[in-house]
Amino acid sequence: MKMYSYVVRYDDGAAPNPFWGYCTLAICKPRIRRSAQVGDWIIGTGSRENVGYGRLIYAMRVTEVMRLEEYGHDERFEKKIPVGQSGLRSLGDNIYYVDKDGLVKQRFPSVHSYPDRENMTSKGHDLSGRNVLISKLGDFSYFGRNAPEIPVSLSCLVKKGPDHKCNFSQDIIDRFLVWIEGKDCGLSGFPCGYSNQGNFNKKCEPKSCG
Repeated sequence: MKMYSYVVRYDDGAAPNPFWGYCTLAICKPRIRRSAQVGDWIIGTGSRENVGYGRLIYAMRVTEVMRLEEYGHDERFEKKIPVGQSGLRSLGDNIYYVDKDGLVKQRFPSVHSYPDRENMTSKGHDLSGRNVLISKLGDFSYFGRNAPEIPVSLSCLVKKGPDHKCNFSQDIIDRFLVWIEGKDCGLSGFPCGYSNQGNFNKKCEPKSCG
């Protein structure tokens, strides 16, 4: 079992997407998505753009690894297909599918497309990750704006800057698992980009999330 830690630069509810009974990492972080296996843990910590460094945005135990093409057509994740310009459905991470000619297409509008067309830069970046990491309800904790502070004794888990780290000792992993078991499972807070009016703060231009 491995543990991957990275900074969630933009906590907008898309990467990860913790809604509709599953926490999924389907876009961004291609190196993690290529490498992580069932049973591994993914943790995302805060950035200066959201709750600040040293806080836990989410933790998920990978319960399933699926190819992006399969994810795009799996009925379990239909509600993660982006719909509309605001609300939870607009931030869906199920944005790739295979058309009748066997070509992978990017749905638009979505968080990684332009309003009226595909964004080839973000598409190439996302597809390079190949897989979707899935965690079923009961195996993830998503805190968002309510992100708890990570204990000093586990501060080595916090990655600052881009990329990720995963070379943690079994002792550190075990101590983290004891700590996270004391927290609520599932959705314990909305993303930092969620407004009180029920809309999400979005830009027309896709964001680069690493």
